[in-house]
Amino acid sequence: MENLDVMVLRTLRDWRAAGKRALLATVVRTWGSSPRPVGSIMALAEDGSVVGSVSGGCIEDDLIYRYTQAYAGRDAAKAMPSGPPALVKYGITADEAHRFGLPCGGTLELLLEHDPDAASLAQLVASLETGKLVRRTVRLDDGTATLEAADAPSELVIDDSRMANTFGPEYRMLLIGAGQLTEYLATMALFSGFAVTVCDPREEYRGAFAVPGATLVADMPDDVVTAFRPDRRSCVVALTHDPKLDDLALLEALETEAFYVGAIGSRRNNDARRQRMIEHFGQTEASLARLRGPIGLYIGSKTPSEIAVSVMAEILAVKNGVVLPRDMDVAQAKNQRAVPQNDPGALVCATRD
Repeated sequence: MENLDVMVLRTLRDWRAAGKRALLATVVRTWGSSPRPVGSIMALAEDGSVVGSVSGGCIEDDLIYRYTQAYAGRDAAKAMPSGPPALVKYGITADEAHRFGLPCGGTLELLLEHDPDAASLAQLVASLETGKLVRRTVRLDDGTATLEAADAPSELVIDDSRMANTFGPEYRMLLIGAGQLTEYLATMALFSGFAVTVCDPREEYRGAFAVPGATLVADMPDDVVTAFRPDRRSCVVALTHDPKLDDLALLEALETEAFYVGAIGSRRNNDARRQRMIEHFGQTEASLARLRGPIGLYIGSKTPSEIAVSVMAEILAVKNGVVLPRDMDVAQAKNQRAVPQNDPGALVCATRD
């Protein structure tokens, strides 16, 4: 699955380039509980086609009913509107909250842009596809949109004259090693909106790897990291347990802006990895501070699928800026819950101890 915002904007661009009338809806304010955060977008074409989401589906249904009946010849009064952007609110009353499926007390406000300019949309999508961060500002009096490069992600802002929403390129994940754990983690990353690249120079592992949507490459991992050029929307995860493949790639990743760099392995293996990097590669505890390991949240995971859930949860938490309690850290939790050596679970979960 690609980045949802990019998918919405690309689809809207294609509709407008083909001459279809369409609107772009953006969540600009919320009060109380809300099914989608501020900045969420959806696009609606005159034929009722929808991409993206601003709610659990009920508000989308209402917008379709309001603005596409004329296309189907059912109600000429419900044609796709034109003119400057319009603000609409949903969920103001308890009845509306129930009707539109909003949580109790939830209210959201949308900005509806009518027939956004196709050329401007094409420029925006092209910038996002080349990995740029872009701030799109819309004048509320006439709907004119301007684009400018952004230095950092920022929250949507709106006032009486304009709305500014920042769009970023896809979140990307580079996985080193093409084993079973990688298949589970790659699958979870794809449906979480990441573009996934898997690197493994070992032919026997590549031959068995099969995750539709993931890019599989065979070059040495450190070279792949360099070519991948991790940015603030990228994460690099080493899963081979082989120092010859993992170590140099991790060191390359630590020199980038990747928001998450980590490696699978036991506490003992993690300590040994750090020691190697200090003794043989001139690293220090400070330079290795961003290196995560053992990776994942402590959920008692033992099977590859459970470990993948644990790792994906930690990556998403870091991505979303969540400060995790120390007792969720694998190493901390394992230290507090010493696993007896004769515990069969300790053998199954050798990569996590």
